[in-house]
Amino acid sequence: WLKDRLRRAGIRPISVLVDIANYVMIETGQPMHAFDAQTLAGPVVVRRASRGEALKLLDERTVALDEGFLVIADREKAVALAGIMGGHETRVTEATVDVFLEAAHFAPACISGRARRLGLHTDASHRFERGVDAELPRQAIERATALLLDIAGGKAGPLTEALAAEHLPKRVEVTLRRERLRRILGHEVADAEVARILDSLGMQVAESAQGWMATPPSARFDIAIEEDLIEEVARIHGYSRIPVQAPRGEITPAALPENRVAAHRIREQLASRGYSEAICYAFVEAELLRTWGLHDAPIALANPLSAEMAVMRTSLLPGLVAALDGNRKRQQPRVRLFEVGRSYHAGEAAPIEVERVAAVALGDASAEQWAEPRRKLDFFDIKGDLVSMLALTGADAGEFRFLPGGPGWLHPGRAATVWRGDRAVGWVGQLDPRLQRALDLDDDVYVFELELDGASRRSVPSAEPVSRFPSLRRDIAVVLSDDIPYADIAAAIRAAVGERLVDLMLFDRYAGPNLGNGVRSLAMGLILQDRSRTLTDQDADQCVDLAVSALATGYNAKLRG
Repeated sequence: WLKDRLRRAGIRPISVLVDIANYVMIETGQPMHAFDAQTLAGPVVVRRASRGEALKLLDERTVALDEGFLVIADREKAVALAGIMGGHETRVTEATVDVFLEAAHFAPACISGRARRLGLHTDASHRFERGVDAELPRQAIERATALLLDIAGGKAGPLTEALAAEHLPKRVEVTLRRERLRRILGHEVADAEVARILDSLGMQVAESAQGWMATPPSARFDIAIEEDLIEEVARIHGYSRIPVQAPRGEITPAALPENRVAAHRIREQLASRGYSEAICYAFVEAELLRTWGLHDAPIALANPLSAEMAVMRTSLLPGLVAALDGNRKRQQPRVRLFEVGRSYHAGEAAPIEVERVAAVALGDASAEQWAEPRRKLDFFDIKGDLVSMLALTGADAGEFRFLPGGPGWLHPGRAATVWRGDRAVGWVGQLDPRLQRALDLDDDVYVFELELDGASRRSVPSAEPVSRFPSLRRDIAVVLSDDIPYADIAAAIRAAVGERLVDLMLFDRYAGPNLGNGVRSLAMGLILQDRSRTLTDQDADQCVDLAVSALATGYNAKLRG
């Protein structure tokens, strides 16, 4: 019957002595070991192994130990690896007539990891690493002795017990509060029912003003905190008896200042322009930042997951461009990605986190279609996407300016720094060709990145009545130096004409040999309107004169005939 039960438990029968030890382990949960008493020299003790001490195990492997291992030893040598496996020299065989049974309690911290260091995984180590009832060894010895006498006969010898009480786990009293039980379960359990459940689990229970004080039995070393008791009450009371209730609570929406554009509005706007949102890792490879030239003051991780995630990103663009390249290599000819996230920089007192929005694009300007020919993406396409996002701020015309130039990782002739007032808030342009080659990109990549603080601050809208008076349009064409930014030209016209200029548009640009070298012609439309009266032709001509005079004075512009 013993062999049959062991087979059903998945254990191969070996010999009567070993089988009894294995059966008692399954029955009680207490690992045991049987020694051939005639192979032991003197009393048996538990001690630390010596560095380099060798022990031949039951599987006939010889292992070298150190002070981190516990061994069971006689007067001369180690005879077993405590809590893991017995020794080969003291094993029981068919010729064994005198048996020494051993059962012990080992703290999990003394056994954990030792078997894995030796490439072992045994039933004993599995149990001791997770904890075994400290009161089981005597019970296991008595049970094994009774089975041995019943099956093999013989005579029982004396029981020897060595105890280090200060190292045994203590039975700790755990508090269970009535209110805490109700809050966790969301259900009221009667006091008498709680006391009955705890008592039925073998706990010593005492009532208190707020609930109960319960001391779990030694076998329940898994019960250490109040939530453990709550789990036991719920389990015995019955989960099916606890009614299902939707969680209740107040959700207070985060207050967004009226002078800020919500991040979800920015996401929606970019999505409407054909961009897909990406969420990249905040950790990047240090070498990648050096390739970009963004390695100034990165924050290194003390314990990185890998070399590819060793530092915190100082810009959103390296991760976005890597994601774009991954999509490109998976046969995506037209890719648009954006991210709203943080960049990280080492500050003098503490790390600095900056909220940013960034986007990357490559491929054709629009999806392939019959109505228009294919055209490659250019600087003005990506700038147009950025301008549409900045329009959410309701900023006055000219508040955002795009001035030529940018950081070293942008193309020197296809880049602009974005200014808001007197503060640079970001960049837009094509990646530098050298960087594109270093990143193994097979097409021109256009990007922009802005600080979210500068890009999301908006003018609070105010309602104004629509003017009852008609507007007028006047067109002018001026010739001036081609190194003067249009943003400066528009600002000069707006300042000169004043409130009567409600809109200004650039509708033509021309440069040719008939104008001369280094100059260009800009044709602009001025939309004029007065809120108090109808403008006359003389009023419109006066506004045009003011605009032309301002350009002539400030930029030596000439009216083109």
